[in-house]
Amino acid sequence: MTKPVPFAGAPRAALLTAALLGASLLSACSMAPTYERPAAPVAAAFPSDSAGAASRTSVPLPLAANARTAVDTGWRDYFTDQRLQSLIAASLENNRDLRTAVLRIEEARALYNVQSADRLPNVNASFGETRAKTPAFLSSTGQTTIGKRYDIGASVSAFELDFFGRVKSLNDAALASYLATEEARSAAQIALVSQVAQAYYTERAYAEQYALAQQTYEARARTYKLTQQRAEVGASSRLDLRSNETLMETARASALTLARQRAQAENALTLLVGQPPASAASGAMPTDAQLDALNALPEGLPSDLLTRRPDIRSAEQRLKSASANIGAARAAFFPRISLTAAIGSSSPSLHGLFDSGSGSWSFAPQLTLPIFDAGRNSANLTLSEVRKNIAVADYEKTIQTAFREVADALAARDYLGEQVNAQRAVQEAQADRLKLLQLRFDNGVASTLDVLDAQRELFSAQQSLVQARLLRTTTAIDLYRALGGGLR
Repeated sequence: MTKPVPFAGAPRAALLTAALLGASLLSACSMAPTYERPAAPVAAAFPSDSAGAASRTSVPLPLAANARTAVDTGWRDYFTDQRLQSLIAASLENNRDLRTAVLRIEEARALYNVQSADRLPNVNASFGETRAKTPAFLSSTGQTTIGKRYDIGASVSAFELDFFGRVKSLNDAALASYLATEEARSAAQIALVSQVAQAYYTERAYAEQYALAQQTYEARARTYKLTQQRAEVGASSRLDLRSNETLMETARASALTLARQRAQAENALTLLVGQPPASAASGAMPTDAQLDALNALPEGLPSDLLTRRPDIRSAEQRLKSASANIGAARAAFFPRISLTAAIGSSSPSLHGLFDSGSGSWSFAPQLTLPIFDAGRNSANLTLSEVRKNIAVADYEKTIQTAFREVADALAARDYLGEQVNAQRAVQEAQADRLKLLQLRFDNGVASTLDVLDAQRELFSAQQSLVQARLLRTTTAIDLYRALGGGLR
């Protein structure tokens, strides 16, 4: 005779449990407000200084008609210096801030997975043994007894049937937070690429200025020695000697200052890269033609920034998360239905767990309706709405900051090219002035002070030209970053 299966007749509670679970998953709705992207609080176009442009002495180079946007231009295509490329690649591998941003993504993903697990029931299998001693004076037989019980089964504990979308809203908020963290990592990478490029060219500018200062010092040292020899035989005055000495020591002080600044710039670059550079410092500042190419980026419209810049997309995801949390706060005003159910077998002996008639089950739905909570739910809803308003303000401020960064870079692009040309003209004029004064001095027409003043002005013009070219380079990098380039 075939032994009957213990759970052949599934109890109605199990069927009801499955029906409620399916209804919960299918009917869960969100009470969060419908998301609408706030209007960008900026002008429809970037500002242009037409009045200033009309007063310029030359017309800036037009942008190429087929110029690629910043987001379509990878950093390897934008920065052609091979050493800079290797430094950027190393920084993307070793920079600790970027590494932390990547780990933040893993953290946000884990938190999202934890939250999304609440949308499905947790099914647990259990096996237990219970032993209990009953004293003789309590026993029905008048003798001390030891009872045994074995239980095995599966259970669902306190699963919330999400009819009002509370769990779904929390899941949506966790998902948006995860996406915001991922966008923040992209923004950190773009910022890192631009920071490495700026630090590299800053170090190169200090190196170029130091070389000029060292050359100037060596030339002035030779002049000082000749003046000293002339003073010893009475051919030069003590005033000429001291003036030459002042210029020589000024150049020496400038060289030492620039050496210190260059060393500090190298340290800053090492920190960004995350490891000591693999090769010695090399490379030079971009040429004028290269700078023209770097600046040839179409700016597009401010609305393009909403899709180009990861920091704006991250702020929008944070806004979506705050909006979803409002849905969870609203759902807290409605009844919360939770379900606990179990099915299994119980027996006083281990070998009898699967005997016929040993089946057991329990079904315990629970409905909780908030009646009095001292204003807790109302305060949580107010808090969620305030946090959403904060997220809106943060989103709008992020857009305004991006708009300003692009506008500043465009304004600098309009003028810095001419500023570099003007500074180069100053240097050339000072160099020619020094040559003419040197000739006049050799012929006894000009004084030593005139020559020394021309040398000082030429040195200052040389240093200013390097600074102007560095400023134009960093502006091109700022524009590339502000327009959303540097991710690929």
